[in-house]
Amino acid sequence: MNQIRRTAVCTMFILAVVVATFAQQVKTDFDHQANFTKYKTYSWQEIKPTNSLWDARIKSAVDAQLAAKGWTQVDSGGDVAIVAIKTTQTQRTLQTFYDGMGGGWRWRGFGGMGEATTTEQDYKEGTLVVDMYDASTKQLIWRGSAEDTLSDKEAKNEKNLDKGVAKMFKGFPPGSARG
Repeated sequence: MNQIRRTAVCTMFILAVVVATFAQQVKTDFDHQANFTKYKTYSWQEIKPTNSLWDARIKSAVDAQLAAKGWTQVDSGGDVAIVAIKTTQTQRTLQTFYDGMGGGWRWRGFGGMGEATTTEQDYKEGTLVVDMYDASTKQLIWRGSAEDTLSDKEAKNEKNLDKGVAKMFKGFPPGSARG
């Protein structure tokens, strides 16, 4: 019974590590010299590469966050120009599971006879980068990025997009009260 409990604990630990590995990562950076209080409007420049369904979803998610911050979208001539870049790539991970009867390192050192199974798992990872440029100087003033594992279910990907963009703009504009 003790062996079963130990195997269950090891399996739960491995699953926790795998979930943490695939957790959404959001990063932001900005030009510390930029005066964000002077920006009130923005215009979309482009989303690369283009894909009309995801373009609309990205614009909608970003528009909602900026509207909540008091910014207004204009067709052209905004204080800030926005460019979004999205990419996907296939990643591979290796997972090794031990049968609990030996084989491999354990809490008390190397085990005896047993079997280990290593499997390859491919997954798709998506990255969204949102850049904001001062329209008059053409200088980059803010960049946000969100990286996450993509699902086979579009609804889940949309939900993760919204969540990632919300995290991206949580402390926006820079210098505002952090939430």
